[in-house]
Amino acid sequence: LVSSLPLRMTDQAVNRVVSDIIRSPEDKRVYRGLEFTNGLKAMLISDPTTDKSSAALDVHIGSLSDPANISGLAHFCEHMLFLGTKKYPKENEYSQFLSEHAGSSNAFTSGEHTNYYFDVSHEHLEGALDRFAQFFLCPLFDESCKDREVNAVDSEHEKNLMNDAWRLFQLEKATGNPNHPFSKFGTGNKLTLETQPSKDGIDIRQELLKFHSTYYSSNLMGLCVLGRESLDDLTAMVVKLFAEVENKSVPIPEFPEHPFQEEHLKQFYKVVPIKDIRNLYVTFPILDLQKYYKSNPGHYLGHLIGHEGPGSLLSELKSKGWVNTLVGGQKEGARGFMFFIINVDLTEEGLLHVEDIIFHMFQYIQKLRTEGPQEWVFEECKDLNKVAFRFKDKERPRGYTSKVAGLLHYYPLEEVLAAEYLLEDFRPDLIEMVLDKLRPEHVRVAVVSKSFEGQTDKTEEWYGTQYKQEAISEETIEKWASADLNGKFKLPMKNEFIPTNFEIYPLEKDSPSVPTLIKDTAMSKVWFKQDDKFFLPKACLNFEFFSPFAYVDPLHCNMAYLYLELLKDSLNEYAYAAELAGLNYDLQNTVYGMYLSVKGYSDKQHILLKKIIEKMATFEIDEKRFDIIKEAYMRSLNNFRAEQPHQHAMYYLRLLMTEVAWTKDELREALDDVTLPRLKAFIPQLLSRLHIEALLHGNITKESALGMMQMVEDTLIEHAHTKPLLPSQLIRYREVQVPDGGWYVYQQRNEVHNNCGIEIYYQTDMQTTHDNMLLELFCQIISEPCFNTLRTKEQLGYIVFSGPRRANGVQGLRFIIQSEKAPHYLESRVEAFLCTMEKAVEEMSDEAFQKHIQALAIRRLDKPKKLSAECAKYWGEIISQQYNFDRDNIEVAHLKTLTKENIMHFYRNRLTVEAPKRHKVSVHVLSREMDSCPIVGEFPAQNDVNLAPAPSLPQV
Repeated sequence: LVSSLPLRMTDQAVNRVVSDIIRSPEDKRVYRGLEFTNGLKAMLISDPTTDKSSAALDVHIGSLSDPANISGLAHFCEHMLFLGTKKYPKENEYSQFLSEHAGSSNAFTSGEHTNYYFDVSHEHLEGALDRFAQFFLCPLFDESCKDREVNAVDSEHEKNLMNDAWRLFQLEKATGNPNHPFSKFGTGNKLTLETQPSKDGIDIRQELLKFHSTYYSSNLMGLCVLGRESLDDLTAMVVKLFAEVENKSVPIPEFPEHPFQEEHLKQFYKVVPIKDIRNLYVTFPILDLQKYYKSNPGHYLGHLIGHEGPGSLLSELKSKGWVNTLVGGQKEGARGFMFFIINVDLTEEGLLHVEDIIFHMFQYIQKLRTEGPQEWVFEECKDLNKVAFRFKDKERPRGYTSKVAGLLHYYPLEEVLAAEYLLEDFRPDLIEMVLDKLRPEHVRVAVVSKSFEGQTDKTEEWYGTQYKQEAISEETIEKWASADLNGKFKLPMKNEFIPTNFEIYPLEKDSPSVPTLIKDTAMSKVWFKQDDKFFLPKACLNFEFFSPFAYVDPLHCNMAYLYLELLKDSLNEYAYAAELAGLNYDLQNTVYGMYLSVKGYSDKQHILLKKIIEKMATFEIDEKRFDIIKEAYMRSLNNFRAEQPHQHAMYYLRLLMTEVAWTKDELREALDDVTLPRLKAFIPQLLSRLHIEALLHGNITKESALGMMQMVEDTLIEHAHTKPLLPSQLIRYREVQVPDGGWYVYQQRNEVHNNCGIEIYYQTDMQTTHDNMLLELFCQIISEPCFNTLRTKEQLGYIVFSGPRRANGVQGLRFIIQSEKAPHYLESRVEAFLCTMEKAVEEMSDEAFQKHIQALAIRRLDKPKKLSAECAKYWGEIISQQYNFDRDNIEVAHLKTLTKENIMHFYRNRLTVEAPKRHKVSVHVLSREMDSCPIVGEFPAQNDVNLAPAPSLPQV
């Protein structure tokens, strides 16, 4: 009788059950789709091997549905749902439950969606889901929480205020139809959510309740739940919790009218950025192509217009010296409208040729019109998608449920997993229909450059972006419209990198479960591991090329950087085909030399690797590219000033703590000395003596691994006459040791943002098994209380973080905060918080203490979901030269022996104000407008009785 009960309940609650869900052939999980009687759609995923369970719910309502007079209400509502429900009124109940059970959570609000998600250790899905479901049934919107949380939203907006991406995003909205919901300001801030409403006599709590009860309707909800439970058990669980969500039959918001009408087209915008960037944005309004997902005409056109191979639009613009990068393709708007974009960055020369660049764009579009839609191009895209879907890496539960919950609104349940990969019908008529919209009379152009400073007459309302709007002259439009065929433009060639051999090599017998050293010579050390977990036709090849010349002084660091940037620049045409075919490489300079990785399908990896190494060893610099890339590098060094205050704090701490580190200013000063002859002379010097350490991991055999390494060495020896490094040249950088009882404060100013940043670092010890676990367990215990105290309760800022900091074999505890409040005040609040932790740990029950140990153990033993993640773990062990490949199991075994006394001793010995082995370094980054600030301050008159008292700090 009992077993049939959930089914009977299910019968009434569920309209339709869908079992035949198209999934990747390699996907071992089982799926079931449900359509509830109340209109909610759910996808259940049973994965008996998962370490973490997860759930996500996506409400098909976002900031486009904000009331006209309250910007940011949907986003504020998202923040508020976390802070208490009728069934679980405690404001940190949800986050505390997740923290105690190895979980985490987040949410985001976009124009049409509000998406909430969490993960948790697999035993506790039901408890977490119960707390989560209440968000959608009975949130409290507590008055005092609301008054505090508005500060978090305000701080979130403050963080974006001087960020060019956010500024341009809002400017696009501001320059369309002002009566269209697209023009709204979605984030909200204190003005829109507190000051203005209270002036107008609007009760925001009532508005939140109204918004939630109006729009949070089951027919607009997509739910995805992933757990170890069987599909039947998961069904019973979600029916019990979500069948009760009310269906208010809210129609899905549709926006059939485009925000860009006739009067918004043929317009030219000159925009002043914060950073020294130069970009050109070309935008065409198009209709919503969502319903054509099985033929995806926008993807076809994006594939060609955004191509980077020989004969492409980018290649021609690059050879003219006008641009370096190009992005082209469809861009979502909302239900009812979309955009087609072609965006490029501009060189100094390119800024003077904007009209010509756009003329070339129209020439390329004209080429596509005359050639007509090509079925073989469509088939190639289809083939690439098929391979990508077939050999898809397993996703991490939290990201997966969040994504699937959002897709439920757009595709039939059967197709939800496959929809974004499905290309079934070649529809030349649709391709031509979209192509027909890409005409000069529909164009909008924005150019972003510092050179427009002082030439603008408009200011965008929310971010204060300076811009000028001009109509594009008819003669320019006519010139673009008459764009002819350009002989330089060719359709791409057949992609030779598409993998064809998907064979999985049989595991060698007794193959070890961790990387082993299969070659150890003066020239190279090779670690090898054949994949024994994922069995996909993929591999990861990692190489570190050690050379003392790469970082000897700022000049050499700059030259190493430019060498590799120029190298990648010249490989781009060749490697783009590989990238489309799921084969990527990364190449960068490091403090020890150079790092190269090649990841993706194993079939043709060796071809790409060989090409890169040959190019490396025989590289000839193109003078024009040298000047362009050097200038771009100079700007990026200058632009560091506009990074977030908390990022500055982290940067300064790294400089202070590392034995050798060149600053942005030192690099900038030395950049003038990098000349073409100098760089040409440097490359052979850099390659003359190397030591290579490599990890080859995946669907490869020991023989092929050794063969690839031999090829790398032979190529370097043949073309660059490389010899092995001398053993004493293999140096490691160390960390500065802070003396016992020492406290150092370093102050700087951020000239761009009106926020402060602080990083406080308590250096604890060298990295050993015991010390690692003491530090991590302490971090696990304080993590949720830290967020709850310093962000939720005290509202110090949107960014509040605590956790371990590790570098150069040393570690410690760090706090990072970004805030409108002064650094010395933040410092005193962190110290006050640390004081309260003594009592909290002392009074903690044994059961609660064991929960923390368990939660940390689950976090640490969470298995990598894909080859590249497992590989990254092993590579970290190799480049830190710790080689502790079984670290997780070894450390967790030790973790389980730790006692509360160990933690108390760690705390009293290392962290309290009077701790004998306290080693503290604080970095204070002052905001743009802040007067100089005392390093340490006393705050005797705590204005809020609820604040924990701050300890007296020694004067530094």
